[in-house]
Amino acid sequence: MDFPRGKVVAVMGGSGCGKTTVLRLIGGQLRPQRGTVSVNGEVVHQLNTAGLYRMRRKMGMLFQFGALFTDLSVFDNVAFPMREHTDLPQELIRDLVLLKLNAVGLRNAAKLKPSEISGGMARRVAVARAVALDPELIMYDEPFAGLDPISMGVTANLIRRLNDVLGSTSILVSHDVHECFAIADYVYFMSAGKIVAQGTPAELRVSEDPYVKQFVNAAPDGPVPFHYPGKSFAEDLGLGEVK
Repeated sequence: MDFPRGKVVAVMGGSGCGKTTVLRLIGGQLRPQRGTVSVNGEVVHQLNTAGLYRMRRKMGMLFQFGALFTDLSVFDNVAFPMREHTDLPQELIRDLVLLKLNAVGLRNAAKLKPSEISGGMARRVAVARAVALDPELIMYDEPFAGLDPISMGVTANLIRRLNDVLGSTSILVSHDVHECFAIADYVYFMSAGKIVAQGTPAELRVSEDPYVKQFVNAAPDGPVPFHYPGKSFAEDLGLGEVK
């Protein structure tokens, strides 16, 4: 997999196919059993703790379902990485946080707690926190999960716009075809830990690959079976193999 600077690249596939594992490998939370993962020419699993933290300061992460600190205000959630990783004066942090919140349309919600805003708004706060330090690489883990159609569209446009403004690289892990295809420059399809198809959204829309066709058209059965693999139902009932 290659994730070029300035591009939005989607990693797609069904639940359990390995999408989030890719993000954990890039962030150094997991070590690869084979091969290498490099960021800006540095092999991630060869870095010591200090080197890993230095690399992570150049990354932004939007966790699945946002993962905001519930006891902190919207403002303090976005300020958190600035306070943890910089020595900026509080006056400057204040201005930067308000700029980030303004970019996601929530400057006037700065004093509210996550419980006082909608799920879609909370996801936008999480996006503002992910880009708080103007990262070179932004990773989004299921950014559209649980959102209504309007919030999904707003979040998708926000991801694309922030990537273009910051000139960063965005890795978008999702199984939402419409939103990903609308904003991604390139797409990888995964199944059972392997890349099974790749290409631009336009190429994949007309692909005859059985896996891509099943996923794009939301077909219930195909290369990805409906039933979890194992013994047949007849064998489980003690009836032997039915032919």
